[in-house]
Amino acid sequence: MNCFSKLAVLLVGCGLVAGCSDDLQASEAAMSTATAKQLIARGEALETIPKQTWKQMLTKQQYKILWKKGTERAFSGELLNNKGKGTYVSAGCRIPVFRSEHKFESGTGWPSFWEVFDKENIILEKDYSWGMRRIEVLSKCGEHLGHVFEDGPEPTGLRYCINSAALAFVPDGE
Repeated sequence: MNCFSKLAVLLVGCGLVAGCSDDLQASEAAMSTATAKQLIARGEALETIPKQTWKQMLTKQQYKILWKKGTERAFSGELLNNKGKGTYVSAGCRIPVFRSEHKFESGTGWPSFWEVFDKENIILEKDYSWGMRRIEVLSKCGEHLGHVFEDGPEPTGLRYCINSAALAFVPDGE
């Protein structure tokens, strides 16, 4: 075999490998979405889900709020006026974070709660963005939900001001 024949075989082989690699990457992306959905359903290893997979699974607004610490426009959220009985879960990881009986009308334009579902399901972190001192509310898998303020009703005096798009509502009995 001369040099040109060897080069042709090498180039064809590389092309096949590259083509297989692209198919493998596409398969892995699809698998990661399916795997992520299984992890969410079981509540396991949620921190291992890559951001690219979240982008595929969430709406643009949800991704911006949950993973880029965005905020929805006041009075625009789907769950703001929800009066149903049930549990509010984080929109991505599906972690129970609030109960309907802890929700109150704050007049701020975002769903507000005076208590969390389970303190182990949330993380509170200092937030100095936008030149303010606030406490950020995250789900235990790291999703940005909103902020907590000390101007809520009794018995806690707290107001968890949460983005509607950061939540999903699960009615009691489901």
